[in-house]
Amino acid sequence: MAGLATIVRVAEVLFTAFFFGLTFEGIGRKITARIQKRYGPPWYQNFIDVFKTLTKHGWTHGWIFDFGVLMALGGVIATLSFVPLGNLVAFPGLDNFFVIAYLFTVGALGMAMGMVGTGNPWASIGVARALTLMLGYEVPFLIVITALMYYYKTGNISDIIMAQAQSGQWNIVKFPIGALVALISLQGMLGKEPFEAPIAPAEIASGPMVELSAKYMGLLMLMNTFMEFIEISLFVNFFLGGGNYFEFLLKYFIVWTLAVMISAVLPRFRIEQAVAFYWTVPIILAFVQAFFVVNGWVF
Repeated sequence: MAGLATIVRVAEVLFTAFFFGLTFEGIGRKITARIQKRYGPPWYQNFIDVFKTLTKHGWTHGWIFDFGVLMALGGVIATLSFVPLGNLVAFPGLDNFFVIAYLFTVGALGMAMGMVGTGNPWASIGVARALTLMLGYEVPFLIVITALMYYYKTGNISDIIMAQAQSGQWNIVKFPIGALVALISLQGMLGKEPFEAPIAPAEIASGPMVELSAKYMGLLMLMNTFMEFIEISLFVNFFLGGGNYFEFLLKYFIVWTLAVMISAVLPRFRIEQAVAFYWTVPIILAFVQAFFVVNGWVF
């Protein structure tokens, strides 16, 4: 029965990420359109796009390409299964940040392998940019999260959520500098402007996705939705106290809307500008927050 309960919880997590992930993406497209004085597509357009592409027969580029796409989606699904959605935890006790960080690399490597396997130079450029940008936003983000785990003496996300609930204070208040750094890093993780260089539709024809069509495009759209859900969920859990299921979704939507609005009004950095930015202001602020934590200077 314990195994069945775990399967049910995993299904709940995946369904939540699928339904609300695509729904919020559709609303995000609508928000962007209105900011830019357009009408925009309906909120359910992403559902139409995913289901339509999955029914089409696509063109493959060999077994490396096929395996890379499956590895990317599989790695992200495995990662998502360990991420708490507020009080919805598929694997209680195993929702550790180190587990999530380890599994998350599987999806990224699968994406890189599959897209480079297409042989298209735009895809290779996009993958190279994505990996380079990761060196930018991951360093300050990991410094802040390490400081957070040092403060709570645990890497278990549910324990950190519970500690925030018991203290009655979210970490965005306790660690405001770290929360700002994490929010800036989140914008890069999501691939939103001004950190959209790996995709850059008008410059490198969507980079890694340039050779994708039909079911391959549908699978990678799902992977992207799940990746976004993981990244924003981590921010909500670490800095906004998680909460129950509905509180979590509300906080998720607020963070997502903020990221979309920022993206809608900013231009795109060149890749060297993006990395240089992350290795100056955010990384300095991350070290400042870590210094405060180590010395016990917490609000």
